[in-house]
Amino acid sequence: MASKLLEEGVEVLTSTSGRSERTRKLARDLGVVDCADIREVSRESDIVISAVTPGVAVKIAKEVGDHVRGVYVDINNVAPATVKRALENIRNGRVVDAAIMGRIGLKVKILASGTAADEFARLNDYGFNIKVVAGSVGDASALKMLRSSYTKGVSAILWETLLAAYNLGLDGPLLDILEETEGDGFSERAISRVISSAFHSGRRYEEMKDVESFLSENITPIMSRCTLRTFKRIIKQLEGFDAEFEDYTMVFDYIKDL
Repeated sequence: MASKLLEEGVEVLTSTSGRSERTRKLARDLGVVDCADIREVSRESDIVISAVTPGVAVKIAKEVGDHVRGVYVDINNVAPATVKRALENIRNGRVVDAAIMGRIGLKVKILASGTAADEFARLNDYGFNIKVVAGSVGDASALKMLRSSYTKGVSAILWETLLAAYNLGLDGPLLDILEETEGDGFSERAISRVISSAFHSGRRYEEMKDVESFLSENITPIMSRCTLRTFKRIIKQLEGFDAEFEDYTMVFDYIKDL
């Protein structure tokens, strides 16, 4: 993202204080302005984007809260309640809850809510893909959680169904039948989803814990709890599997051989 903004003539600031020499070199090579600390970044920037590990999102917001002069964007992968706790520390109140809805990249869709969401969306003029959603801080992150509940739930039921079909020797016919109802290309997408579930099972298990906790504030999340259990089971089923996740049959064969 920084490289594209620099290409568009936007000045990009960061602070590599406490970071590795590799990170400092990368910043120099890109032409990013390296500030003394994150407080200076916050004072000098029109838009501050917080993209840190989830565990320190609130801590960073507290550290810079009195220094932010422009818009502060929390784009971290955290629960809505955490976003709210972080952004309440930004004294000027010009805040954005931003949720990345896919793989990180310039064109990935970013949902934005909060008092300064429209200001943040001006980065669309520089190639970003920001969609402002009506609502307050926490709404963009909530939508990401709800989407995650759905997509990971689909992945879990697909894993279970295709594994059972494979054990019965019916995975091919099943995929053909489902393609008739789900549309062209379904088989390819389904197989890709199963392989992805195997490869990313650990991460998805951790993410589903956050989803289950979030949904528990509003409903009894029966399906999400089942999804959580499914990914925990996948982790256990694939212990010791050290081959490439190239084909779902390799994965299912390994499980059968346990």
